Amino acid sequence: MAGFRMHVGTSTVLGCGYAGTLALGYHVPVDTAILSGAMCGFSGMLPDLDSDYGVPLREAMAFTAALAPMLLIGYFQRFGLSHDAMALAAVGLYLGVRFGVTGLIRRYTVHRGMFHSIPAMLIFGGLAFLVSGTSPLEVRCFKAGGVMGGCFSHLLLDEIYSIEWKGGRWRLKKSFGTAIKFWGDDMWSNFTTYAKLAIVVMLILGEPSVMQQLEARNPQFASQLNGLRNQLQTSANALSQGGSNAAQTVQGLLNNVAPNMPRQFVNESQQYVPNPPQYNPPNQWPQWPAYNSPAPPPSPPPNYGNPYDTAQRPTVGPFAQ
Repeated sequence: MAGFRMHVGTSTVLGCGYAGTLALGYHVPVDTAILSGAMCGFSGMLPDLDSDYGVPLREAMAFTAALAPMLLIGYFQRFGLSHDAMALAAVGLYLGVRFGVTGLIRRYTVHRGMFHSIPAMLIFGGLAFLVSGTSPLEVRCFKAGGVMGGCFSHLLLDEIYSIEWKGGRWRLKKSFGTAIKFWGDDMWSNFTTYAKLAIVVMLILGEPSVMQQLEARNPQFASQLNGLRNQLQTSANALSQGGSNAAQTVQGLLNNVAPNMPRQFVNESQQYVPNPPQYNPPNQWPQWPAYNSPAPPPSPPPNYGNPYDTAQRPTVGPFAQ
């Protein structure tokens, strides 16, 4: 298995080449090319986010927590936030990513799980595309490509290092095939990974600039996508209407089974709410009539005096002295 320095060094070299290609070959602005290359070099650590308390998790989350607020400045300006509000939002994002997201990753991930997979690489690239949402579409694609390139270099190195020369022949380690994969052994992890990928893809396709490019380059696919979106919206409306119909059915059953049961309906949805028991407030409790003939107090017991003097000798009776 390749070490941390090997992964970071390889992705950094790849990021330098990527930045030079963008600047010289595609005439991308130098600052955009350098940022895309830096994101490629940083992404070489992303598949090792599942390494619990290792250096990749700490460094990757620190870099992400610092970079994400800067990439979201365009969204902050779009929402009309002031400079102080932007600073507060940046601090909140940093703390949330640095400690909240890091804690979730440490708790719910295992090493060499679905973070080492092609779907995870696509998720990282899609998130980079969405975060840089106010940039032109080509610039967003360049940044997403840099992130996916850095992730793929990590996966490729892990697969290369899982092949070793031992005993005069090439031998495959047990880790072979655990990096470049499309699914793992845990079905729940596979389901959640592809669910996240589907959500990211839907968010990307919902971008106005993406839809405009699709309509300009492939109108047929854009129309199919709009039809699918309309079908999903129709299905969602049908589910909501089905819920109201189910409530009306339950109401009819209650009327047939217990027609005399006291009930009341609130709002316009005619939701069944049973009548609560009625109690008198404390200030309206019934007042009992006062008892005007109190019983006489009991008479005190008769006082017969002390039959003994101070010397405890009887003063009355046959033994009196």
